[in-house]
Amino acid sequence: MTQSTMARVASLPHLTTPELKQLWRELFQSEPPPFNRRFLESRLAYRIQELAYGALKPDIRKRLEKMGEKLDGGRVEIRKHRIDNRPVPGTRLIKEWQGQRIEVEVGVDDFLYAGQRYTSLSRIAREITGTSRNGWTFFGFTSARG
Repeated sequence: MTQSTMARVASLPHLTTPELKQLWRELFQSEPPPFNRRFLESRLAYRIQELAYGALKPDIRKRLEKMGEKLDGGRVEIRKHRIDNRPVPGTRLIKEWQGQRIEVEVGVDDFLYAGQRYTSLSRIAREITGTSRNGWTFFGFTSARG
């Protein structure tokens, strides 16, 4: 990656959301979609590199699509489901609850709490509090999207 391309990509996390949206308008000649900041940054980073070095060749794109179909069986509904609707694996969620420090490690498909694996944060919140709770809210997320 050239210095200027690298610098442009590296600057994205430091831009405000309105600045990201303006950059989107400049690079795509369209209004930005109503998605989160992480999506805008990643798509803008790709676009900056695409403009600097060119897009994927059609045969490479087709090969990648075929590889993806092997993973999802050609089922479009699976392909559209975003895997990043939760924190990155390895992230530690830390919460103070009734004077105790609670720590949960995010896994690829589960969460590790007190040496035990759970498929849901809500189950962990129930384990901690003894009552039924929304796990995402309990750990301070504003939505279940992480």
